[in-house]
Amino acid sequence: MNTETFAEKIAKAPNFLPINGTDFIELYVGNAKQAAHYYKTAFGFQSLAYAGPETGVRDRASYVLQQGKIRLVLTTALKSDSPIAEHAKKHGDGVKVLALWVDDAYLAFEETTKRGGKTYLEPTTLKDENGEIRMSGIYTYGETVHLFIERKNYKGLFMPGYQEWKSDYNPKDAGLLYIDHCVGNVGWNRMNETVKWYEEVMGFVNILTFDDKQINTEYSALMSKVMSNGNGYSKFPINEPAIGKKKSQIEEYLDFYEGEGVQHIAVATNDIISTVTQLKANGVEFLSAPPNAYYEMLSNRVGSIDEEVSVLKSLGILVDCDEEGYLLQIFTKPVEDRPTLFFEIIQRKGAQSFGAGNFKALFESLEREQELRGNL
Repeated sequence: MNTETFAEKIAKAPNFLPINGTDFIELYVGNAKQAAHYYKTAFGFQSLAYAGPETGVRDRASYVLQQGKIRLVLTTALKSDSPIAEHAKKHGDGVKVLALWVDDAYLAFEETTKRGGKTYLEPTTLKDENGEIRMSGIYTYGETVHLFIERKNYKGLFMPGYQEWKSDYNPKDAGLLYIDHCVGNVGWNRMNETVKWYEEVMGFVNILTFDDKQINTEYSALMSKVMSNGNGYSKFPINEPAIGKKKSQIEEYLDFYEGEGVQHIAVATNDIISTVTQLKANGVEFLSAPPNAYYEMLSNRVGSIDEEVSVLKSLGILVDCDEEGYLLQIFTKPVEDRPTLFFEIIQRKGAQSFGAGNFKALFESLEREQELRGNL
């Protein structure tokens, strides 16, 4: 039996690509101005920066939102022949860029491309009166890309080409702190290939594996492997569908996204009860709560926790544990009309795992939504 802690597993990662965390996540969307209003209103993000025709950018408009250490960039095309428009037409609103904060963007490009990374952006330096940002990028699964962002010599708000976005509408934040992890869905028999890519090109290690015997319901199943860099600041679980009686949520995602891509973004909070209460009041829709039996068995499965189980039950918050503690999590419904991208709210109280004990309850909630859509 493997008794290694997550820290011990992560420590085995090679260190040719030091990563300090997520710099930003960029979504290509149909209407960035309206999407930005949604994320401000529903999730409590704040206006940060803007780029568009007013700043000399002719092909797109981008709105940058921030909450805690989380930065979302919402970008829309200004002409129908733009690659951004093509992305939105094919996939709907979805994640294009997972940008990673690094010490040396040029070295990151050199180290990853020589190991097989496919070029998305050649090393580039952007300058303005606030200094310079160096960046580069490679493709990962599907059309998703990793940008490497080096900002140690930049003192500006976001990056050159953007101006401050001032708004009279600044709703209360919801206590969201940072990106915990981002999950990618890949096609049939593509998980191991993608895992190998993260190992060889990015220097990540596989810290956790779930197979279809662990993640299944009466109708569907999936397989998943969690990849992490050497300090644990960047974690990318990879899912692929598995054979079941009916179509799994992973298959539904691949059908409607029309390819591989980011399934969900997990954002951390230090008070999930307060955060979820606020998000619900803001109109964020969450998956349906598990049945009463889930909460009746909670103390037997997880042990003693600080929170009132009745409060967790009323909000539909799930709880799981590992050798290092426990975690609380809840999942939104998809945040667009296609059943693709959604968000996870997570609070860790020692646990470094990913809620394996909740997968059955999560999948059953997802299946109830699929059935309503006629996609199960």
